[in-house]
Amino acid sequence: MRATDDWSQLVSVHSCAQARRLQVRREPPTNPVSSVLRPLAIVGLLLAATTLETGAADIGPNVIVVLVDDMGWKDLSCQGSDFYETPQIDRLAASGMRFTTAYSACTVCSPTRAAMMTGQYPARLHLTDWITGHARPHSKLRPPDWTQHLPLEAVTVAERLKARGYATASIGKWHLGGNEHDPEHQGFDVNRGGTSKGQPPSYFSPYRIPTLPDGPEGEYLTDREADEAVAFIEVHRDQPFFLYLPHHGVHTPIQAKPETAARYAAKRPGIPPRLAAYAAMVESIDNATGRILETLERLGIRDRTAIFFTSDNGGQASITDMRPLRAGKGSAYEGGVRVPFIVSWPGVTAPGSTSDVPVITPDIPATILDLTGAGTQGDQPLDGRSLATVLRGGTLDRETIAWHYPHYHPGGATPHSAIRAGNWRLVHFYEDGRDELYDLATDPGEADDLAAKRPEKAADLRRRLDAWLADVGGQLPTPNPDADPSRDRPRGE
Repeated sequence: MRATDDWSQLVSVHSCAQARRLQVRREPPTNPVSSVLRPLAIVGLLLAATTLETGAADIGPNVIVVLVDDMGWKDLSCQGSDFYETPQIDRLAASGMRFTTAYSACTVCSPTRAAMMTGQYPARLHLTDWITGHARPHSKLRPPDWTQHLPLEAVTVAERLKARGYATASIGKWHLGGNEHDPEHQGFDVNRGGTSKGQPPSYFSPYRIPTLPDGPEGEYLTDREADEAVAFIEVHRDQPFFLYLPHHGVHTPIQAKPETAARYAAKRPGIPPRLAAYAAMVESIDNATGRILETLERLGIRDRTAIFFTSDNGGQASITDMRPLRAGKGSAYEGGVRVPFIVSWPGVTAPGSTSDVPVITPDIPATILDLTGAGTQGDQPLDGRSLATVLRGGTLDRETIAWHYPHYHPGGATPHSAIRAGNWRLVHFYEDGRDELYDLATDPGEADDLAAKRPEKAADLRRRLDAWLADVGGQLPTPNPDADPSRDRPRGE
């Protein structure tokens, strides 16, 4: 493939992308210049295309993973929202399976992202807090010496797929370490926007993201991520690809297109401007999803492209509504880990289907490795379970899922571990050693602690939790010799 041919192809992508965007958005684009024309982006895409062309065959389905940052479990119309407008994501759900009991691997982002890449529980990786975590030098407990990057020896789903001839791209937030731990060292041919940072300096160009050249002034970051994703798909339309699209949105700073935010403000008079802006950010994610769907359909490759859509943790309770779930991001409760989750895999998922099987982030890479035939690394445990039978309408033979967060967070979390078995959920708190037990079937808001009323059930779940922690080698917090309640203050993320 000649560079001049690729250049012409991407110029065509640019001219078509703007017209297509008008069909998806409800208002005109803020800037008429597409980011895919920037030379640095084009060079990266050409390198990826050339690498794949030298020996890869169409050996499996394309895979796209869309990971939204801090999206609450009800932040979609198809999840019950009567405020946020998400017709494109709803269309995605209508084409596949929507999970009603899906969980992130952690109540904060980096551990979930590590689980997404490896199929392992964060506790096993010893990557149990967001990078670089919160400094609480005078707290009652001292967090363990946890890993603050995704170890290179952990084989990622991208590395497995790349070994099978897939072109691979990470477009958006990385937050699993920088420099030698960035996406290019973890199996990705292309990295657009991934750094060690947890949030962008700005959602409007200039972005000041070292791995993403600034676009025209005022270009919106979610749109730019969609541009980059569409360009990658265009180049690899005839070859198998793995596109990991971890949007920076809807994480803080809460910045949205003014015209979209104004429409939500008018939709619900009196709403605080911050909440209207958040709703507009959700809509931008929806528009980006629509652009990807339209591109796949236009190229005739939708029927061989699997799409996973989820969030890295629960929504921020001060910004979005998790009720009836308790609390939100950074808490020990359901609101911190219950997330939206949609899988659309043509030929596997029945359109418009739902499942109430409890699932968790590590199941996503396990499913991808299974259904693409990429397989696993023999010496690397896989904690996730393939959802192949569930996607086809079956069940999953698994008794428990679990979480471990031996840290503090301003969202309310103190060091804790938790386990779910059936409809029962137990949370163990390390500061005072107490256990809380909830029956989610009758109490999804975790308001009625049944530990004292059902001691046998609490003891059983606690034994299972302790056994799980021993199996994965979970690191525990320890007493802090510098503890001083009068000086202990949480710091915001």
